[in-house]
Parts: sequence; structure tokens; C-alpha cells
Amino acid sequence: MINIDAHNHVKGKSIYLDDIQELKGTLYALPFDSTVAHAKIKSIDYTNALNSHGIVSILTAKDIPGQNQIGGIIPDEPLFAEDEVHFRGQVIALIVGTSEHHCRMAAKLIKVEFEELPVIVDPREAQAKGKLIMPPRQFKLGDTESAWAKCEHVFEGRSDVNGQEHLYIETQGAYARPKEDGSILISSSTQGPTAVQRMVAQVLGIPMHKIEIDTVRLGGGFGGKEDQATPWAVMVALACQILHKPVKMSMNRMDDMRMTGKRHPYSADFKIGLDKDLKIIAYEVTHYQNAGAAADLSPAVMERTLFHSTNAYFIPNVIAKAYSCKTNLPPNTAFRGFGGPQGKFVIEAAIVKAAESLGVSPAVIQKMNLVKEDDELSYGQILQQVEATNTWETCMKSYDYEAQKARVEAFNKDNKRFKKGLAVQPICFGISFTNTMMNHARALVHIYHDGSVVVSTGGVEMGQGLNTKMLQIVTETFGIRANRVRIESTNTLRVANTSPTAASAGADLNGKALQMACNALLSRLLKVAETELNTAALQINDEFVFANEKATEISWKDLVMKAHVMRVALTENSHYATPTIHYDKTKEKGHPFAYHVYGTSIHEVTVDCLKGTYDFDSVNIVHDFGKSMNPTIDNGQIEGGLVQGIGWMTLEEIVYNDQGRLVSNALSTYKVPDIYSVPKEINIQHLETEGHELAIKKSKAVGEPPLMYGIGAYFAIRNAVKAFNPNADLAVNAPYTPEKVLMDLYKKE
Repeated sequence: MINIDAHNHVKGKSIYLDDIQELKGTLYALPFDSTVAHAKIKSIDYTNALNSHGIVSILTAKDIPGQNQIGGIIPDEPLFAEDEVHFRGQVIALIVGTSEHHCRMAAKLIKVEFEELPVIVDPREAQAKGKLIMPPRQFKLGDTESAWAKCEHVFEGRSDVNGQEHLYIETQGAYARPKEDGSILISSSTQGPTAVQRMVAQVLGIPMHKIEIDTVRLGGGFGGKEDQATPWAVMVALACQILHKPVKMSMNRMDDMRMTGKRHPYSADFKIGLDKDLKIIAYEVTHYQNAGAAADLSPAVMERTLFHSTNAYFIPNVIAKAYSCKTNLPPNTAFRGFGGPQGKFVIEAAIVKAAESLGVSPAVIQKMNLVKEDDELSYGQILQQVEATNTWETCMKSYDYEAQKARVEAFNKDNKRFKKGLAVQPICFGISFTNTMMNHARALVHIYHDGSVVVSTGGVEMGQGLNTKMLQIVTETFGIRANRVRIESTNTLRVANTSPTAASAGADLNGKALQMACNALLSRLLKVAETELNTAALQINDEFVFANEKATEISWKDLVMKAHVMRVALTENSHYATPTIHYDKTKEKGHPFAYHVYGTSIHEVTVDCLKGTYDFDSVNIVHDFGKSMNPTIDNGQIEGGLVQGIGWMTLEEIVYNDQGRLVSNALSTYKVPDIYSVPKEINIQHLETEGHELAIKKSKAVGEPPLMYGIGAYFAIRNAVKAFNPNADLAVNAPYTPEKVLMDLYKKE
């Protein structure tokens, strides 16, 4: 089944937030934000702005009837700043007018007097000064202190990795319309409709049942709309409640980039010890997470960094520690991988450090230390159904790694200006929300008596093909055609208390709930058919009831009508909660993941040693999909995740100056991969496995894991640079932009 949205996307008929037909009298909102990163607000004069043409109101913290608070995990983030601002872009007020243009003109007339305070942008500086979002956390396995004495080789180093702009095509936005009895309908471009509903209710001081959040689809999210879609929806809801008018906000690109958080930058120190056979005996790592000015999702992101600090390797003695550091930047947030990529990058840097020092290929150390069945990870989970070695060996054989390696070596020997680099990147990524309570979902299914079906789940479609997979579940379970089924928008009045569509768990959680609902309905319908045919062991295929593998005269439509006449319930609401998972934060031990996804990629890059530019010749991947429900959609997720990961590792450089101003604030100054940046060749092979029972139809989650393949791009470029300048002592600092590559090519020892 192709992506069911594809035709409307191509025709321009898909409805996004800004396509919703506006009601007469709709007003437009524009946030008024801070131009300094840290300061006390001495005075604000709104007089001239309020009197300007087209302005209806300017709302501030004083207008909030409930709580001026939108912090999801830690209540440390006001909707509107009151006495002090903590980052450039922090919202101070909301301008509401008859057009966005009028609001922008009014914003220029607001007079603010700040008393500026010291600005911190570096997480290590924040940690040194005790500026933390929360107390540090530590995972421990074995005894590293005694293990160091058993190590033949010990290496220490540092790695730094920058953030990443989400750059969803559809920017942040929301549209609120008043309903009767003080209720409000909000269309929100959000991955977490319930999170928006909860915060709107909290700020407005009204019950959640008066807030209806409706989301048809997103024009991309990547985690940037898991938590950070909330404030914009709360602002328009506040204006709607106070003014009794529809209010809309659709941010422009530069506002969105300036005011929203990114993937967390991290700095880390590592120490790695190996025995004479290159087995990793001990590993210690300290992560310094740049959280920004408020918690947002940083505590959960930091936790997943710790969960993935050893990537696809078994290390018997581990200490992984992390600090969530409070700086004067916009609060950083979820991004595809959710802290996992940052943790994996450090262990890969440590392995490369060891390999370069010992004069061996990193692949030798990687292969030697891959996780195996029943290995224990630093957080206590015992691995089952491990495919790490299987993906590695299949990748090496299928793409003839040894021959590729020989070709690269021969090329480098014969060429002076151009050098090739080769790197192998294994991955192991856990699937579930690490907060156990979030691993649940519901589905509501109606079968109408004409045989048509409508489905509502808590999952949000954002281009990843979730709706298509939900449609597959319905059609395959009922044995009916796709045109009989409608997948409805995500709506908090139809499906309540939803977890956000995130953590790669959207298809698993919502799909399992939907499968339960469909199976319950199917069971009722087949009982009706058994009564009519006076026989058992029936099934439905091709829209007809089958008995003994032969079609009867009862069609799907006839069966549904018979059930309706017999007053059989044709609606089902099912709830699914992931079994077996648990985690004890007091002990930092448990079984937080339903299962793990594995894979191996080989990256080949060619560097122009005169210019510092590079081309990716190929990326060859063997990936553990389980039993893929939809190979076309899943391959698309691999390709998209890979290129997004390569972008993070190479081109996408976020730059803040010392005063917390975003310098890379537009697409002219922030570079994302284009058609010329992607690998010339991407090959994807599906590993043949049985899949996992906790994956929907044994089809493993595929949203986040492929982004981790992008890490291999960094080290492939590094290997090419080392081929040109073998004696250079290279820092580990991503992204590896052409400017950095050029400097490293000619760096002296």
C-alpha cells in the first residue's frame, strides 16, 4: 500500500494548519519577544502599539486567569516573561490584531527597558557555576575503578557535538475558535494533542473537557512539535477566551528559528580501556547537556543519552554520568533520536581514539565488542533477540566490505588531491518511551451500517506514514478494501489522554490498540455469520465471508447490516499498554525498552583536499526491520533519517554568539542537505528476522534508529582527512563542516 496521503500531497489538496478555512472575524496573533538573553525587565510601554492601526489587544502575564506556567516535566517555564527574561526570543506579550502585518508594525512601537545580566551559553560553564536544570544522573555497571588495572590500553578524550534545527516545512502554529459554554476548539500543529490540551486548561484555569484539540496532520515534526508546539496554542487559546473571537498564529520561518529550541548540543569527556585482544573492559563518560533556559524535555532527553551511552557494544564496567546544564539559550527539546545520537557519538569517538592510537581500524574494535544475546546493559536490561552481529556480518558480506576497503586504499595511494574515507556504523536503539507511564494508547473504531469504517487513534500523521499503517491494520483485519475506511484526525474528544507521537512508538502503540479494537469487532461479526450459516471457522476475505476457504453469499456489507439489525455493537474503543517494561529511577535499573532495533551501515566519502569539500559516494545499510508492514514507507524512513543524520554531522551548524543571539537564523545562514549533499548511492537491505511480538505485526519501529547511521558520515570524513594528513591530532567536534575539514587537512601535529 502506498502512502495514502501521497496523491493529495502532490495535488496540493492536503489540509495543514494554514489551509484551514478561516471564520469571519478571525484575528491574528504575534508573539512579542525579548531581544536580550538575560535581563531584568525594568519597564515596558505598550501605549503606542495599542493605539496603532488594526490592533485589538496586547496580552501579558497579567491577563492570564490560571497559571502562567507551561513547563511539562519541571514547572520552570512561564508562558509570558514577567520580571526577568532568560533567553533571546522569550515571549513577553502577545499582540492581537486584524492582520499579522498590523501586529508587526505595532511590535516596533513597544518600548522596553532592560537591565542586562550575565549570559551563559556554554554548558561546561553552567555546570561549573552550579546552573543545573536538575541533579545529575548516573548509570553504573560493574566496577570501573578496579577494571582500569586490567586494561592493556587506556585512552581519554573529549567530544563536542552541536545541536540541529528541526526545519519542519510547516512552521509552528495554532488556530483557536470559541464554542458555546466557554469551550474552545484548537487546531494545533502538534505531536502531543493531550499535552496542548492540558496546558491550555492550566493557563486558562478551566477543565480539560472544555478544550478540544484537533490535528489533521503536520508538515513535519521531528520532535520539535512534541512539547514546543504547546505555547503557541496556549497563546491563541488565551486570546480566544478573552476576546471571544477566533485567533490564529502561523509563525514565519525566522521567528520560528529564533524562538524555538533545537536538538541539544553536548560536550563530553570519556575514558576507555581495552585488553590486549581489544575487548573494551571499562568505559566512563560524563555528558554536559546544553538544556537552554528551561527544562522542556531535557531531563528525558538526558536520560535517553545515558540509556544509549554504549551504543551497540557490551562493556562490563561502565559509569555514565550526565549534567543537564542551564544556559541562556531557548530551551532545547526533543529531536529524532531524543538524546540517543549524542550518547552514541561519544562512544564512537572513544573507539576511534583507541583505534588511531593503536594503529588498527575502528571496525576491528567495533566488531569485537558488539552486544550478544543475554548481555546486560548499564541500566540493567538483559538483551534478547539480538541482531547486532547478524546485521554486521550480513552487511560485510552483502556489500563486500573487504573489496571496498581495498579499493579505497588503492585510490588513496594513487591520488594526492582527493582522498577517500571509509567508516562502519553499527546501531542499537531501544524502542519505548523511557517514562513507563507514557507507553499506552487507545483506538476508537465505528463500523457504519453501510459497511464503511471510521478510525480514530491518538497517533499524529506527520509524513512518516502512520495513517497508512493504521489503514493496513484495518483492511487486513476486516478483509475489506481501503476505500471503505477513513482515518480521522487526531482529536482529544474522540481519543483522550494520548501520549505524544514520538519515541518511534506511534505505530506500535496506536497500531496495537487499533488491532485490538478491530479484532473485537471482527469477533462479533463472525458470530453473526456463524448464526446465519450455522457453521464455525469462518473468516472474511475480499469483502466476503469465507467458510472452509470458499466464499459464501454473505458480503461484508450484508454482514454489517445483519449485525446492525441484530443490535450488535459496531463500535469499539480499545486500550493498549506495553507489557513487561519497567524502570526504577531510584536504582537506575530496569527493563525500559520493549525491544531494540539493530543495523549496520558502511559509508564511503571522497574529500577534495584542496577545498575541504566532500561527496558521499555511497552508504550501504543492512537494517533490522523485523517483518516490515510496508517496505516502501520504511525504506523512506531509512533514507530520510540517514540524510538528516548526515546533515547533523556535516553541514547543519547552529551558531549562537556570546550574547545568546542566534547567528544562523535563516536558510541563508543555516545549511541543510540538498540534492547535491546526499549520498550518490544508498542501498538498503532488510535483514531477515522473525521480528518482535511487541512490534505491531512484528514490524519494528523505524522512525528514529536510522538517524544514527549518520554518525558514520563524520568518521568517514575524518578517515579521509587522516589519509591526507596522517599525523594531525584532530579534535572531535561535529558538525564536520567543509571549513573545519579544510583546517584539519592542513593542521600541524
